[in-house]
Amino acid sequence: MLRYLIAVALAASTLGHTTAAHAQTDDSANWAIVIHGGAGVIERGAMTPEREAEYRAAMAAALARGEAVLDGDGSALDAIEAVIHGLEDDPLFNSGRGAVFTAAGRNELDASIMDGATLNAGAVAGVTQVRHPISLARAVMDNSRHVMLQGEGAETFAREQGLEIVPPAWFFTERRWAAMEQALGALGLDIPARPEGAPAAAGVDHGELERDAREHRFGTVGVVALDRAGNIAAGTSTGGTTAKRWGRVGDSPIIGAGTYANNASCGVSATGTGEYFIRLTVASRVCALVELQGLSLQAAADQVIMDELRALDGDGGIVALTPAGEIAWSFNTPGMYRARQSEGGEAVVAIYGDED
Repeated sequence: MLRYLIAVALAASTLGHTTAAHAQTDDSANWAIVIHGGAGVIERGAMTPEREAEYRAAMAAALARGEAVLDGDGSALDAIEAVIHGLEDDPLFNSGRGAVFTAAGRNELDASIMDGATLNAGAVAGVTQVRHPISLARAVMDNSRHVMLQGEGAETFAREQGLEIVPPAWFFTERRWAAMEQALGALGLDIPARPEGAPAAAGVDHGELERDAREHRFGTVGVVALDRAGNIAAGTSTGGTTAKRWGRVGDSPIIGAGTYANNASCGVSATGTGEYFIRLTVASRVCALVELQGLSLQAAADQVIMDELRALDGDGGIVALTPAGEIAWSFNTPGMYRARQSEGGEAVVAIYGDED
């Protein structure tokens, strides 16, 4: 009898969570979106006015792409792809074109995406010829029975799916190459040959290079979106860390660490020192605090980023969003490129730590 009563109670508890999640999928729900473009030592006065204007314009354009999808009753997943496509093509950001170089002189790209309605997810790591890794991650989610593919196998799958394949030189930017040379020089490692098809060597302002290294220590792009159906999705895309070695993979393609979405709690995309985000399972931990301990989204984000991550000497930040449209961001670095908008509200673009 006792076992029966326990089983009934558990079933009722499970039904309650399902009902609560379903209640958020009201057709009258408003859309919302929050975006990050990486975190680091981003301080006032350290960036030229021209460069600051470029970043603000790029983040505003990213919001506009997301708004166009969501305001047209598109899905959160479609909004994620639309936003990140543009960021992957923008040399300002460390994802896709503009990604940092490994110690071997390659751009090795990682991405992941998750559907909060179904908990389905897809991820790729170490791809070198797929123009839009976020679309490959979605193809893994939608068109395979797997969650993560890596390297050559992931690229074979991309070709089978008809995704756009580009030569490795497509991702080349001079400032990322110069940053890799500088990092390898500091480590006493040999500098590889320039990639085939890369443009002729051009000069780089070393003052700008130093600023760029500080600003983009954690260069990753990510989006969390809520659509009018009440569903959340999250996605993240990155080139990793400058001069990374031995096939290193960070948190961005790791579901639960760099990306997580669940209609029962929240969606999160992260940027930071990936090793610490993996150890702490940052993205899913924020959502667990919301769902299981009843914390507000901002309180959960701050507890994980400002307290728990710092206790491990980890640094970086997150953006997050609930099915109720609550938006939060938290970062323990001087700045993070970020933007948010809710249906009917004003777009907010911020860079420095003292901005809302």
